[in-house]
Amino acid sequence: MSESSRAMSRRNLLVAGGAVASAAAATSGSSALARADEALRGPDRGDGAARARIDVHHHFTAPAWVDWAEREGLVRREELPWWARWDLDATLAMMDKAGIATAVLNPTMQDRYRSPAQAKEGLTIVLEALTGLVAAYPGRFAFLGPALMDHPDVTPWALRRALDELGAVGVGVKANYHGVYLGDPSYDRFLAELDERAAVLVTHPLDLPGGPPGVPTVPGIPNFMCDFLLDTTRAAVNLIRTRALDRYPRLSIVLPHAGGFLPQIATRMEAFGDFCTPPLDAARVRDHLRRFYYDTAAPMAPSGTLVATADAERILFGTDWPAASADIVTDIALPALDADPVLTRHQRRGIDRDNALRLFPALDRTRDPSTK
Repeated sequence: MSESSRAMSRRNLLVAGGAVASAAAATSGSSALARADEALRGPDRGDGAARARIDVHHHFTAPAWVDWAEREGLVRREELPWWARWDLDATLAMMDKAGIATAVLNPTMQDRYRSPAQAKEGLTIVLEALTGLVAAYPGRFAFLGPALMDHPDVTPWALRRALDELGAVGVGVKANYHGVYLGDPSYDRFLAELDERAAVLVTHPLDLPGGPPGVPTVPGIPNFMCDFLLDTTRAAVNLIRTRALDRYPRLSIVLPHAGGFLPQIATRMEAFGDFCTPPLDAARVRDHLRRFYYDTAAPMAPSGTLVATADAERILFGTDWPAASADIVTDIALPALDADPVLTRHQRRGIDRDNALRLFPALDRTRDPSTK
């Protein structure tokens, strides 16, 4: 078995174990309302026959970009992680089985460029692949423009190209770059440009700062298990601390993996906010927690704390494909979401599609009419 296959197997086992525990907890705590709702769920289950869901957490590594990047010496194909091996046929099969009408593609591997000129060339290839997919499969795909924060002089060009010219529905960005988290003043120009467009910013975590890329912080525990969630949480708290949503009120921010640890530490932030610099008052914490959006990728644990913290209307469906394999998406994540004891049928429909359509109105203009 190859190293990448072993890594994928280990990841599948780890993710599956956590998701099964979440599903079991949800099932054991089902309320009478949730049991009654089960009978009403009907075509919203997502069994492929009725595609309704909108997947806002879908990683995309363009095969054409991999070919180019290998020629440029930026990657070695045989060393790519499993999540960078995106395949169209496997993707469409997963989407159909999961009842996904539209996947919002978030380009990966966009932090490897050595120069601004190379960054523009690589991004041009990625955007050509994305727009080609959107044109070839109407309604099935939309995309985020990647933010090239390692090359700040390229970022304005990238935003214009993706958002203004090619129809990207939002922008993807990492939680931190070289240990500097979203919300830091160095991001102000970037956030201001997004605010002018009333854009959607979708964040994503990676390894915590300070360690070698890809090396577990704690031996035996993959970084995606715990560190990724902390990375997202740090970014969210820093955005709250620096009043980013007040300074850029037209900007919408999506936090992946149900917000990391953010919902679980909401009361802790309210209690100890005075220890931050500048101090965080409890009212501002509560206000900002209800202004972020959160996706279900992980799989998501039972949603009680998140719904109480942020409201179900701020939750969006996400798969984490292909980092999460098809069996994790369809056999673990979706049943756990369907069995969640907190969510009503109306809330599930919102999470599956309606909340995303409100956040990304352009999706409603591009979807296949049969899914409306």
